[in-house]
Amino acid sequence: MNILIVGNGGREHALTWKVSQSPLTQHIFVAPGNPGTASVTKAQNVMIATTDIDALVSFAKAQLIDLCIVGPEVPLSLGLCDRLRQHHIACIGPNKNASQLESSKAFCKDFLIRHHIPTARYQTYDDANLAKQFIRENPASWVIKADGLAAGKGVIIAHDTIAAELAIDTLQPHRLVIEEFLVGEEVSFICLVDGEHALPLATSQDHKTRDDGDQGPNTGGMGAYSPAPIVTHALQQSILDDIIYPTIRGMQHEDRPFSGFLYAGLMIDHQGKPQVLEFNCRLGDPETQPLLMRLQSDLVELCIACVEQRLDQVDCRWDPRIALGVVMCAAGYPDQYRKNDVIDGLDLLIASNSLQVFQAGTQQNDAGQIVTCGGRVLCVTALGKTVKSAQQTTYAACEKIHWEGAFYRKDIGHRALTKLMSN
Repeated sequence: MNILIVGNGGREHALTWKVSQSPLTQHIFVAPGNPGTASVTKAQNVMIATTDIDALVSFAKAQLIDLCIVGPEVPLSLGLCDRLRQHHIACIGPNKNASQLESSKAFCKDFLIRHHIPTARYQTYDDANLAKQFIRENPASWVIKADGLAAGKGVIIAHDTIAAELAIDTLQPHRLVIEEFLVGEEVSFICLVDGEHALPLATSQDHKTRDDGDQGPNTGGMGAYSPAPIVTHALQQSILDDIIYPTIRGMQHEDRPFSGFLYAGLMIDHQGKPQVLEFNCRLGDPETQPLLMRLQSDLVELCIACVEQRLDQVDCRWDPRIALGVVMCAAGYPDQYRKNDVIDGLDLLIASNSLQVFQAGTQQNDAGQIVTCGGRVLCVTALGKTVKSAQQTTYAACEKIHWEGAFYRKDIGHRALTKLMSN
């Protein structure tokens, strides 16, 4: 098979790495890719932007692409999968209408309420002054969200009125969703969905805030691990019964059948009840990196089963070990960050099935050096028999990599350790 992977981040490097292991894969094109994807066996970068839908479709037709896996959210919201399917090119990702679950937080919240899917109470505002008036009349902790796509950074948690009003000003001119602040533990629950059936992937947890101890501003994700100890078999069944399948049926009912990766960002309260914080219509980043490190099934076979609407006939096999990924960032992230700093130490690490450095915000300069070009630069990911051993291997690798201003959280996996110790 000729396979096209769309995107240039750590998620796409991990997808390329895993897809290359399938005996079904003949050649992988990554658009536009990064130096990490270019180094994968069978893979070749193609300089086409993820937003250039016409060029992507033309390339897929010319290269006789058998399967396209869309990584990021923007091409989904622009209708890339609609266009590919018009030309009978199989793809993993929802159509434009279905991708509104992610591209519009207001649509998502309204959908959840219509279909009686548990979520926090909320208000939607087009007028910032009305939004501020609501905040003043209802002093509490609120989550302020920009309605459109914001690369994981359009969410601000405000614990008082002043902070909430500042958040409203910061997120202008977006339409705003003001949501009740939920207390509990966040979980990433990702399924492959074929319009009717859901195949759950292994559970995972992401660390969204920049600083140790879950402090600081929200980011696109500072690290993740799999599995998530909080998700018991009973809780997984509850998530499927009360959230995932009602969502699939609701999308069918509204003539927006969902196919692709469905990512439910959930809050598990102290009674063990899940509520939806958000939906994403693609694999999470950085959850993908530890998930694919643990995946023992053939990812291409799973994708074919999705396209052929027979996910109820396949299973996922998982490495029983823990996978943990730490995101190394450029100075200044998630705000203005430095670029073009030379990354040293990548050649000191010996990649294996137990340790991988997935590249995200990188590029190659004229001298052939790998340099930084994004806020989240690398995701160093390792497997271990325990959370502690996976942590130790990952952080030992991080210490060998250097560039000016590099930083990363030192406590990725702390929630899992706390949960395991409490048990």
